Amino acid sequence: MVRGRLHVVTLPWSAFGHMFPFFQLSLALAKAGVHVSFVSTPRNIQRLPKVPPNLATLIDLVEFPLLTLDNEILPEGAEATVDIPLDNVEHFKIAYDLLQIPFKQFIGNQLPDWIIVDFCAHWAVDIAQEYNVKLVLFTVMSAATAVFLGRPPGYVFLSDQTPTWASPESLTKPPEWVSFPSSVAWREYEAPFVHANLYIKDASGISDAARISKVLCACNALAIRSCKEIEGEYLNLHEKQMGKPVFSVGLLPRPHETTETSKTNDGSWRKIFEWLDKQVPKSFVFVVFGSECKLSKEQVHEIAYGLELSLVPFLWALRRPFWGNDEGDILPFGFSNRISDRGMVCFGWAPQMEILAHPAIGGSLFHSGWGSVIEILQFGHSLIVLPLVYDQSLNASLLVDKDLAVEVERGKDGSFDRDGIAKALRLTMVSEEGKTFRVRARKAAAIFGDENRHQQYYIGRFVEYLKNGE
Repeated sequence: MVRGRLHVVTLPWSAFGHMFPFFQLSLALAKAGVHVSFVSTPRNIQRLPKVPPNLATLIDLVEFPLLTLDNEILPEGAEATVDIPLDNVEHFKIAYDLLQIPFKQFIGNQLPDWIIVDFCAHWAVDIAQEYNVKLVLFTVMSAATAVFLGRPPGYVFLSDQTPTWASPESLTKPPEWVSFPSSVAWREYEAPFVHANLYIKDASGISDAARISKVLCACNALAIRSCKEIEGEYLNLHEKQMGKPVFSVGLLPRPHETTETSKTNDGSWRKIFEWLDKQVPKSFVFVVFGSECKLSKEQVHEIAYGLELSLVPFLWALRRPFWGNDEGDILPFGFSNRISDRGMVCFGWAPQMEILAHPAIGGSLFHSGWGSVIEILQFGHSLIVLPLVYDQSLNASLLVDKDLAVEVERGKDGSFDRDGIAKALRLTMVSEEGKTFRVRARKAAAIFGDENRHQQYYIGRFVEYLKNGE
């Protein structure tokens, strides 16, 4: 522990899309001279990037083992949502909630100045109150998505504890307090799942809505991973109506410098980068759907055929699905041979930042997760969005509203096909009509990649609040 410094404990939900932004926030706070204790499980901490040597004395990586459940429903070694099927997440929350035992002991011993917590750890409220520690809710989603957190006093619940969103249909249009033009809302085909996932009590004994509401009602401030230059209207709305201080902490862009680790230590990736080195600049689309999207066989095949039809050069980082063992099981018959002159599929882990930094990459077909939006626009690449789960469709609508992305066309049931994939790719990457999107993406890089602005201004303001408490 660094004596005499402001001490902040950060506690993310155990999903990559949450842990990495919390880690980036922890690094940013440490750069501002704050002592940070980042709390997670051992395997998750091993999967994080290394703490830069110049920040090593300011960041403690605190490991709490995830307890094994008696029913053995979770796979051995599962410590993040990426390790389990989607329908087991509710059971995973039971194991996550058991972290409150060592977490309470840690807070009691350390007595930090602040706890910065995610939506899931509702029990951190009681711990913070018991030890008189101030609390911030850090939401890793966009400010546009955060409008669905609701308004005080109960946020996602009304004052009589009935749901703010009374039905799935109520989620399919922007909230009434959004007074400016916006199409940010869930689609009809996904609203029933979102509504049920929000309000129905799951195997953990508590609904996500109850978790969110408890933390939102009790926290001293709300922090959002965004900036006024991109989401000014939404951030201004939150500041007016949330009933407590709201801070945009910037976009927390990852450093532009890339290492040579994957090129030199991994023979397959070294060959892939050598292959990319020979390609036309800005001609390739990088295809990636993140850690939380579990694609079906039909979806994988439609994406593959769409890439083939588009004639756009591509590099596809495909996480090996639960239902497939090898390339022959996963991809359409003969696909790899047919596209070998202009495309490549890589299974498993991929050095995403290093790929995005390569001159051959000009666009990305992806799921529109907020973290990936930030990473891709850091480099000014064109966006082709195919939202699949959680808040991704809200991000897609935000990007389309701002003319920063082309969305793949969907059927009323949410299905997509190869023709829609090919059409969106050609529009964005090749056609004259898509030049507007390409120009806007390049201009956006000046905002998304401005590390100094996000660190000095946004993190600077947030740290001042943490020091002064007002």
